[in-house]
Amino acid sequence: MIWKRSAVLRFYSVCGLLLQAAASKSKVKGSQGQFPLTQNVTVVEGGTAILTCRVDQNDNTSLQWSNPAQQTLYFDDKKALRDNRIELVRASWHELSISVSDVSLSDEGQYTCSLFTMPVKTSKAYLTVLGVPEKPQISGFSSPVMEGDLMQLTCKTSGSKPAADIRWFKNDKEIKDVKYLKEEDANRKTFTVSSMLDFRVDRSDDGVAVICRVDHESLNATPQVAMQVLEIHYTPSVKIIPSTPFPQEGQALTLTCESKGKPLPEPVLWTKDGAELPDPDRMVVSGRELNILFLNKTDNGTYRCEATNTIGQSSAEYVLIVHDPNSLAGQNGPDHALIGGIVAVVVFVTLCSIFLLGRYLARHKGTYLTNEAKGAEDAPDADTAIINAEGSQVNAEEKKEYFI
Repeated sequence: MIWKRSAVLRFYSVCGLLLQAAASKSKVKGSQGQFPLTQNVTVVEGGTAILTCRVDQNDNTSLQWSNPAQQTLYFDDKKALRDNRIELVRASWHELSISVSDVSLSDEGQYTCSLFTMPVKTSKAYLTVLGVPEKPQISGFSSPVMEGDLMQLTCKTSGSKPAADIRWFKNDKEIKDVKYLKEEDANRKTFTVSSMLDFRVDRSDDGVAVICRVDHESLNATPQVAMQVLEIHYTPSVKIIPSTPFPQEGQALTLTCESKGKPLPEPVLWTKDGAELPDPDRMVVSGRELNILFLNKTDNGTYRCEATNTIGQSSAEYVLIVHDPNSLAGQNGPDHALIGGIVAVVVFVTLCSIFLLGRYLARHKGTYLTNEAKGAEDAPDADTAIINAEGSQVNAEEKKEYFI
């Protein structure tokens, strides 16, 4: 098989030299303007690469593609290397295009297109093969995790070329403070990439999805992801919710003990003033609810709800004050004290205004009578008295001005 392949290569090489010699005798001047043109190619591992060589001006000179090992792949439209992955796409005097399917990392390298002029002219095309990263894996999680523990998760992916990028997300929010490690694989062509995420967990992390995302140019903008849902165990949190804000005598009251924890606390324990419930006939516990029938003043006190799970214990208290229905009815009516205060302020302002207006009118009337009295001396009638009063004022001003 090797002998036959070598014979074929020698045959095409000899043919090429003969064609080259014939062309050089008849068209030496025209061949000097011929140049092969190629382009670099990037393909994802397992994909198909198209290698194209073009000549704008060609006088029937042969074209040839050879691989990085300088093995002839195609000489014009003749296949030289027996590789089922390599096929002819187009062959003419102006173009020689071939395809390489199921490309592997070993196919990467520099391919040569030769134009058999005198001298031979060549153009290089570099084939870059991208290594696709494997689906990432998250390690380091052991369920469950206790609240307050330090968790370290590791995300790893292998086979990427060039090295892939790893990003972490928690509740769709990216986490920036992470460690990154890149190692070369045994084939010395691809990389294994690892990223470590450290954080201290709390109860808000329970049920949260932590996502490791791998980005790489071979993935066509569709990243690979791995997800880990967290399970956090924590002590219960307890809250008591009354059925009414103002419990009244004769009514019923329901106290609900709302407890949250993981594992879920069940059941809850009810006490009153640090002891057992005093009246089991009226105080009935149903699940997390305490139902008190026909409230009276003897029910006043501090009620306590206690919840326990395997992690710890927690409790909440509610102070019950039973109200008299009559007193509450007054509280629920209009605020008469407020209304009375407003009315008193309005009355006070009105009286003050009347008092000030009366004083002003009284002073004005006194001034008028005084002026009238001054002009009444030796006056036969009232009009003359007023005129005399005005005149006396003028004379007084003149006299005052004279003495000045």
